[in-house]
Amino acid sequence: MEQINFSEHSRAVHFGHRKLTPRACVIDSKKHLRLFLSDALEDLGFVACECGQAGDLAGVLQAEQPDLIVLSVCVDGINVGEILEAIVRKNFGGKVLVIGQPDSIMVKAVRQIGEEYGIAMLPSLPTPFGAASLRATVAELLPAEPAPSPAVDVAEALKAGWLELWYQQKINTRTLMPSGAEALVRMRHPAWGVVPPAYFIPDDNDPHFRSLSEFVIGRAIEDWRYLLESQGPVDLSVNLPVSFFGNAAAVRDLCGAMPAHPAFGGLLIEINSSEVVEHPDLAIDAARRLRLHNIAIAIDNVGAEWPSLLELRSFPFAELKIDKQYINGCADNRLKQTVCRRIVELARDNGARATAQGIESRADYLAAHEMGFDLVQGHLFGKPVGVRKFARSRSQLAAGAEKVL
Repeated sequence: MEQINFSEHSRAVHFGHRKLTPRACVIDSKKHLRLFLSDALEDLGFVACECGQAGDLAGVLQAEQPDLIVLSVCVDGINVGEILEAIVRKNFGGKVLVIGQPDSIMVKAVRQIGEEYGIAMLPSLPTPFGAASLRATVAELLPAEPAPSPAVDVAEALKAGWLELWYQQKINTRTLMPSGAEALVRMRHPAWGVVPPAYFIPDDNDPHFRSLSEFVIGRAIEDWRYLLESQGPVDLSVNLPVSFFGNAAAVRDLCGAMPAHPAFGGLLIEINSSEVVEHPDLAIDAARRLRLHNIAIAIDNVGAEWPSLLELRSFPFAELKIDKQYINGCADNRLKQTVCRRIVELARDNGARATAQGIESRADYLAAHEMGFDLVQGHLFGKPVGVRKFARSRSQLAAGAEKVL
C-alpha cells in the first residue's frame, strides 16, 4: 500500500479545483449488457449507474441528473417512449446516446422524437462497437485533461462504503494459465469517481490504518466466496503493513477470518520489502506463525535492498515480488536483468516463488520467462478490475495471454 500524508490545506486545494467526474446512466433491459456498457464507460472515467426499466429512470433523474443517458434500442423489454417522456418531464439537460444501427426504424424514431422535444442527442453508436468508437462518441463529455483527485479521509470512506477491492491476475510464466490474483484497494467516490490509493491510504501510524487493513481482509474473503460460486476457487493476495502483525488482537482476528472451506488454498499477504528489512524479526515471526493458519507471507517490491534479505536469520517467505522498476524495460537493460537474476536465485535457494510485476510488453515477458520467474503480472495480461468484471473476464485470460504472446 502506498502511504502518503496530506495536510488540511492540500485537501482544500484538491476539492476546490477538482472538476466533477462525468456521470452516466445506462438503460437496457438485459443485465449483462448494462454491466458491459457500465464497465466500458467507467474505463473512460465516468461514474456509471444502471436502469433495467423505464420506471427506474425517474428516480435517477430526481436524485442527481447524469451528464449522459445511454439508451440501447437493440433489444426488447424497454419502453423507449416512457424513457423519452421522463427525460422531457425532468428537464434533463445532458446528452443522450442511442446505441443501435443508425438506419434502423427504432433508432431513427428515437432520434426524431428526441430532436422534436429538444433533447441533445449524440451521434448514434452502431453495434458492434469498440472502445475507440465509444470514446470518440462521448469525447465532448470528458475533461480536456485529467484533473487531480481529492484527498479523502479513510474513516469517511469506510463509513460511506466507498471502498472496494480490484483484482489483477497473476499468470504462470510457463503455462500462461491464471495463477491467483492480487487484491488492490480502490475508492469509488460518488462525485470524483475512482480515486487512486495515494489520495486515501493513511500512514501506518494513523489510527484508521487498522480499520483499512481489516476492511481489505474481510472484503477479500467475501470476494473469494463470490469467485468460488461464480467460477471456482482463486488464490488471492492482499497488501498489509508489517506493523499490522505487531497487534496480537488483529492477528488473531485475521486467523479467525480464514474460510474453513476445503477449496480455500490459503491467503497470501504481501509486505513491502523495505518494511521487512527494517523489521525483520516481526516479519519472520509473523510468517512462521501464520503458516499454521493457512496464511503465507510474500515480500513485495524487492529491489536495490535485496542483499539485505540475504542476512535474514531465516526465510519463511513464500514469494518474492520484484519491484516493477526492474521489470519495465528489462529486455534491453543488462543491469536490470542482473538484479532480477539475483533475486530469482534468492527465491529459488529458499524454496520461494519469484514474481515479476509490471510486465507491459511482450519483450519484457519473454525476458522474465528466460530469467526463470515463476509468475508474471502486469497490464500486458490485464489491468486491475472490480471483482465482478474480474470474474467475467478470468475465463478469457489464458486465451488472451496466448494470443498476445
